[in-house]
Amino acid sequence: MSTEPSTGPSTELVRFEGVGKSFGEHTVLDDLSFSVSPGQHVTLIGPSGSGKTTILRMLMTLERPDRGTIEVGGERLFPADERQRRELRKQIGMVFQQFNLFPNMSVLRNITEAPVRVLGMGRDEAEERARGLLEMVGLADKAGARPAQLSGGQQQRVAIARALAMRPKVLLLDEVTSALDPELVAGVLDLLRDIARTTDITMLCVTHEMNFARDISDQVLMFDSGRVIEAGPPEQIFSAPEHARTREFLGAVL
Repeated sequence: MSTEPSTGPSTELVRFEGVGKSFGEHTVLDDLSFSVSPGQHVTLIGPSGSGKTTILRMLMTLERPDRGTIEVGGERLFPADERQRRELRKQIGMVFQQFNLFPNMSVLRNITEAPVRVLGMGRDEAEERARGLLEMVGLADKAGARPAQLSGGQQQRVAIARALAMRPKVLLLDEVTSALDPELVAGVLDLLRDIARTTDITMLCVTHEMNFARDISDQVLMFDSGRVIEAGPPEQIFSAPEHARTREFLGAVL
């Protein structure tokens, strides 16, 4: 992971270079440059409103940068035409704070719908993969249930399985436990730890769960006012942060 632009050939899976974004008078990203290598687990920490979720939403093409470039796999996501964005978007999966499951569909259909419609996967293959993912997340017996019949923790497990069903190169995690009751948080975090340990998927995670960030991260980026003010391995950021703002933030949340 680098927080500086590179002039050589790109080996990064995700690259932001000089990205800026404002909402009205409020600047949320200010000349942001960073990159993530394949297989890395990078966690974004910092106060609310510092631009972390906006980064994930841009990668999902839910927001557009006002300036700068974003690349995925060496190809332009922004600026680019809509067809290219749609193709690159297939490489990215996201798990949201709110589970965003389709309430009128079964758990199995929630997981198979996008692989069938977006990737053109055969329904039998999609269902076989979905059942394997449900087993992985501990919900093999819930394939026929509707989301309303599940607990919040179970719904978030389905959302994780749905994201993985697209076989993404990058998995984005946006405060995935913030909507859960406290007793359900540990199970979801343990599942994500297992995924981080047992797969080579690249992860870009926004979280206020600092112990989780310490456990899964190769690199941690501390954000403040739309910029990366400090970056390093978790043992450095959490045990010996160099920036006063990082120390102040961690003192408030740890």
